[in-house]
Amino acid sequence: MKYYIMPFGCQMNRSDSERIQTVLNGMGYSESDDENHPDVVIKGIVACSVRQKAIDRVYGRIRNWNASKAEKPVLTFISGCMLPADREKFLKMFDLVFPIDQLPGLPDMIRQYGVPSPGSLQVSYGAPESGTPGREEARERIENFWKLKPSYSSKIEAFVPIQNGCDKFCTYCAVPYTRGREVSRPSADILQEVRSLVEDGCKSITLLGQNVNSYGLDKKGEELSFPELMREVGKIGQENGKEFWTYFTSPHPRDINIELLEVMAEYPVLAKWIHLPLQSGDDEVLKNMNRNHSMDRYRSVVQDIRRILPAATLFTDIIVGFNGETAEQFEHTADAMREFEYDMAYIARYSPRPGAKSAEWEDDVSHEEKDRRFRRLGALLQEIAAPLNHRRLGTVQRVLITGEDRKGFLSGYTQGRIPVRLTGTSGEGALIGDFTDAEIISTRPLSVEGRVF
Repeated sequence: MKYYIMPFGCQMNRSDSERIQTVLNGMGYSESDDENHPDVVIKGIVACSVRQKAIDRVYGRIRNWNASKAEKPVLTFISGCMLPADREKFLKMFDLVFPIDQLPGLPDMIRQYGVPSPGSLQVSYGAPESGTPGREEARERIENFWKLKPSYSSKIEAFVPIQNGCDKFCTYCAVPYTRGREVSRPSADILQEVRSLVEDGCKSITLLGQNVNSYGLDKKGEELSFPELMREVGKIGQENGKEFWTYFTSPHPRDINIELLEVMAEYPVLAKWIHLPLQSGDDEVLKNMNRNHSMDRYRSVVQDIRRILPAATLFTDIIVGFNGETAEQFEHTADAMREFEYDMAYIARYSPRPGAKSAEWEDDVSHEEKDRRFRRLGALLQEIAAPLNHRRLGTVQRVLITGEDRKGFLSGYTQGRIPVRLTGTSGEGALIGDFTDAEIISTRPLSVEGRVF
């Protein structure tokens, strides 16, 4: 008997789905990558509530699944990030609806529903006691969840959660209402997972959290700070001598400090790549978003990055069409993109999220204008990134080979996460999962081509 899981949204949801796989594998089920496989008896979704588009896709998928139940009964479940309004609807559409921190109880839920298990239960941590104070109850539940060893989807790349939830309460964001307040994972467990991954040959590790650089603050001095945690990860590279890269996402500009940047500069295994969300280049819009920093603060952080990590690539997130964003304020964002010279920007049209503060305000930028601004910044990104990549022409870059493209050429990325297509070789002497040196022989705005050097 098989199961099928469809994660939506961010890397955290992909990581969560790997722990769901552990539970189902422990019950004797096996994974299928085909939702229509005749042996599939369980279908699940790990939801994302950041944008309405992702939720709309969930509704479409469950309607299809339910329509096919007459031909072949299956158990359906949903977990992940769910707003209360969506959760109420999901309760009527899915067989099982549960927050991700209650995953250890999934085997009992499945049995109570009457789906047979093909094997004896091998994974169970039990549910935490009820009646614990809010944040402590959340801590106990998520720490039980973190004890589940993920069924990693790749031997080359892995996601390691270090934190759950967010205390920032940006007005456009639903995460504090779907993930709860910040809870930091014990550093000893994080470091043990990183060590195990490196020993098993993993080459790229991404530390995950909604706001990674506030790691440890909820423990009030009883846990490592984020720079201290990164230092310990860096030491793992020194101890075993194996080559691997460590990334983290996503930080908040308010909490980036010089100590962290200096630690990153000190250890080769700490990737020289920073994803620094901008969201808007206008102070008034940032204030309305409750980002709790000014453009001057953001500019200072970028200047520190350029000074301490001159080779670092810089990625960002931007929202266009936020409530009340004027044409002039939008131009400030375009100006900021030019000033900070991002290697990559993930641009999104604003959409109100029920429960988030901004959903109470008038969504007064038209869909047509949001589309226009979205396209404008997409074109601007190409203009900015093209000369940055062109500077890499003729240089030798360290590349992690992660797969093949549609034409059969090896592909991967640099330590700065610039995508690389190895067209100058048929792969002779280089394999998927290897690090290799590649000479850059041509460039495009958002990627490069190279040959094994």
